[in-house]
Amino acid sequence: MVPARIRARLCRADDRGLSTVEVVILAPVMILFILVLVAFGQLVDGRGALDGAARDAARAGSIQKDHGTAMAEARKAAEANLEDVCSGPVSVVQKSAGFEPDTLFTVEVSCEVRGLAMIGLDIPTTLSASFSSPLDPYRRTA
Repeated sequence: MVPARIRARLCRADDRGLSTVEVVILAPVMILFILVLVAFGQLVDGRGALDGAARDAARAGSIQKDHGTAMAEARKAAEANLEDVCSGPVSVVQKSAGFEPDTLFTVEVSCEVRGLAMIGLDIPTTLSASFSSPLDPYRRTA
């Protein structure tokens, strides 16, 4: 029979180096998990920014006097909002028909956002959002 004191030393000798192996295996997994969370957080942030940019673009276009100026101002407003969010060009497309009084001015804003590319996954993530704003009856006339 082995005395308790020697048995305790033998058990500790078998566990020697186990913590190092656990850290070597678990550390990369934990770092990857954190990077995936940050990447999906950027996607959520991009979605919110696109919604806001679509709202601002529709409003900026709805107060203009003509269609050409409305699209130019809508594009300018969207690009200003998405300057730090998109990794490519910002697309602004009018989805409503015409530019007549008492109608809605609807635009769709889309761009490719950063996100999963941050962790090495080259998956293009193009998000889009649309918003409508009524044409202002007191819009600019000059």
